[in-house]
Amino acid sequence: MSTRGGQQGQQGVAGQAEEPPRRKRKSRKGEEKPLVAPAPPPPADTRAQRVLYVGCEGESTEPDYLNYLNERFGDGSLTGGRRFRIQPVFAKNGLTPARVVAKVQEMAEEDEAWALFDRDQHHDIPEALDLAAEKGTEVCFSHPSFDLWLLLHFQAFGGSRNGNSKDVVDALRQADPAFKNFDKRNDKSVKDGRREALKNKETAAVRHARSMVGQCEHNTCKVKSTRKDRYQWDGAPERPDPLIPASGHAADCPVLGRDPSTDVWRLLVSLEIVDA
Repeated sequence: MSTRGGQQGQQGVAGQAEEPPRRKRKSRKGEEKPLVAPAPPPPADTRAQRVLYVGCEGESTEPDYLNYLNERFGDGSLTGGRRFRIQPVFAKNGLTPARVVAKVQEMAEEDEAWALFDRDQHHDIPEALDLAAEKGTEVCFSHPSFDLWLLLHFQAFGGSRNGNSKDVVDALRQADPAFKNFDKRNDKSVKDGRREALKNKETAAVRHARSMVGQCEHNTCKVKSTRKDRYQWDGAPERPDPLIPASGHAADCPVLGRDPSTDVWRLLVSLEIVDA
């Protein structure tokens, strides 16, 4: 039976008396090892993770898509270690463009703010653009609707639609089986099979969206890989500046006349999901 942890006997093997345990020699003064301070604990928030508040006009499609970006790319494993977290900002029954901008500015405070809204039949888009410009909120405008951005994952799209999204939705339903019932029975979600259908098509979507800029009827619009080194966050690894490309539309190009178009590609390039 083991005596570990208990009192040892006075006799050892073969009846020999056990020697008393030797005392450990104390270290001489000159042999003392220097003390090493423990490594400091990591800071509670290094902000190496980029945080973006993104306002959404809709309550389903856009927030679902943004959460998809979080889940697929947010940990940085597919973006060269550039981690991010998008916080969708939306409301039940949706928001008008001006309310999208005001709400995301309120929620983001000093953090980075973006706004997604569509042409639809809104009358406050000029107001929304002015409000965004006042505080540097980035705008991703889609004409006729955000659904166009989803469609561009599968195919190019062109030709004036007069602000009508019906052609976009019809084409999206035919583009992939996962979207065959999109916008039927109020189902405009982007989950499960629809997310799977979008995977690995981000580069094509950006290419298709950028090509539409060159087709703008204004005739002077041209996409450029422009970097705006405007936003910086503490702890940003390696490359210090996030990419925030310009839309490519000329300064005097009327926003409401960009039919069809979508600027959502700018968000993906800024997050380095797609290199452009």
